[in-house]
Amino acid sequence: MDTHICSGRGSNGSGTQSDYGFAFDDSNFSDRVLMIEVVPDLPELKTEEEGLSLVVDWARKRKRRREEINRRGNDADVVVQRDEQVVNCTALEMEDGLADDEREEEAVVMLEESPSGIVMTTNLFGDDEESENDGSFTDMDSSNPLRVRTLHISSPILAAKSRFFYKLFSNGMKESEQRNITIQIHASEEAALMDLLNFMYSNTFQATTPTAVLDVMMVADKFEVASCMKYCSHLLRNLRMTTESALLYLDLPFNILVADEVQPLTDAAKQFLAQRFKDITKFQEDVLSLPLSGIEAVLSSDNLQIASEDAVFDFVLKWARMHYPKFEERREVWSSHLLHLIRFPCMTCRKLKKVMTCNDFDPKLASKLVFEALFYKAEAPYRQRSIAAEEGNALYHRYVERAYKYRPIKALEFETPHQQCVIYLDLKRDECASLFPAGRVYSQAFHLGGQGFFLSAHCNMDHQSAFHCFGLFLGMQEKGSVSFAVDYEFAARISPGEEYVSKYKGDYTFTSGKAVGYRNLFGVAWTPFLSEDSLFFINGILHLRAELRVRE
Repeated sequence: MDTHICSGRGSNGSGTQSDYGFAFDDSNFSDRVLMIEVVPDLPELKTEEEGLSLVVDWARKRKRRREEINRRGNDADVVVQRDEQVVNCTALEMEDGLADDEREEEAVVMLEESPSGIVMTTNLFGDDEESENDGSFTDMDSSNPLRVRTLHISSPILAAKSRFFYKLFSNGMKESEQRNITIQIHASEEAALMDLLNFMYSNTFQATTPTAVLDVMMVADKFEVASCMKYCSHLLRNLRMTTESALLYLDLPFNILVADEVQPLTDAAKQFLAQRFKDITKFQEDVLSLPLSGIEAVLSSDNLQIASEDAVFDFVLKWARMHYPKFEERREVWSSHLLHLIRFPCMTCRKLKKVMTCNDFDPKLASKLVFEALFYKAEAPYRQRSIAAEEGNALYHRYVERAYKYRPIKALEFETPHQQCVIYLDLKRDECASLFPAGRVYSQAFHLGGQGFFLSAHCNMDHQSAFHCFGLFLGMQEKGSVSFAVDYEFAARISPGEEYVSKYKGDYTFTSGKAVGYRNLFGVAWTPFLSEDSLFFINGILHLRAELRVRE
């Protein structure tokens, strides 16, 4: 027999949602009676955190308990049944061919034949772990309800919006034909359930605060009302986002986080955190205090403003040691969550060497990541662009450079016949344009003869011609009062031949903190230097090269 499965959209066929609010709790438009027994909350559900609802508090605790059990390797769910008449939603799905292994938090339905009809317990708070801990199934106490609410309901309306009710009313068992249905809920669920029932009739509800709307979304997930979850997600995205609320959205149970209806909300929460803390050096203490979900959102951003990827690695190392002091837990978190946040191909070779000796994560995995980064660095520029393009749609952009304060370089070092190094620095056209009128951008550090050097590109004023121009300088990092003599040469790729052409050469004896260079490297004003037909930009990239040799 062809079985119709409700879409949960509540549409009238033309794409617009139907409003049956007039029929809510009206016996004239109802074919069943729903009795809601409200029982006391479990003692462990009491929360002292101001502004945090019980349902959301439960969800967070439930998620952490699940993660703890998974860490112990105990993935088995404990199912306790009173008698042969216990039926849960998963069983209903199997009958309809709709089993979904991803839904961990199905509402548990307990059906008992009685003179009044069906008794149904929605096991929102009771879960496997609690049953396992106390050895009994005591989530609901049907003998002492706080109150009982009676509603007249329409099974076609509820079935059209809720897969849960659709399966309950159409499973072919004798209980599905009973007129009276009794649902048992905890006191903290009551308001959310009433809002959900109202939504299934009128496509709206009264909850307005973030925690209240989250409560409705949690209950909507239990009863599989996809349209309500989508509506809740929309409402929460339109409310003012804060760090606390964004972290709360990212800390929902896994089965809700992966729901298509909730994805726009979690994406908005990640974007908020990434934008809020994009200047990681300015908010270092705040970012260090973020939980794992928050640190993942911040460090996944391409717009992270930080000195270099070396600094990202050092920061994550510090964060992990602070939040996971136990070695085994820290190594597990690095492997499962943190390593993919580090863009190893953008790190310096000196820092990659330190990665190889860091014991916070598995040595074999560290070797694999470092070798991949080194092989990428050794590729020709066109091959690097090809490799990055191949992973353009990947979840983690390991080949994409962030908004580094110090621009990445490619360095070649030689010990014989002379101590020498060749440095390649690429700058995008928009990076150069942002330097006007007096800005500068620095390269990552590189080393020669035991001394640290860097390149800096400037927008200067040419004092002789009184116009702005592009300058390139070589500086030595401060390190005591040592002096160091080098020969140096600056070159750039020039169209149409696209070969490196020498633009300036000289020699200089450096002392700490000093720099040398040329104020107008190309001998042209700023505007023609940046123009679309400029000879100095190839596919929008300015390719610079600096060669240094120790003077003997």
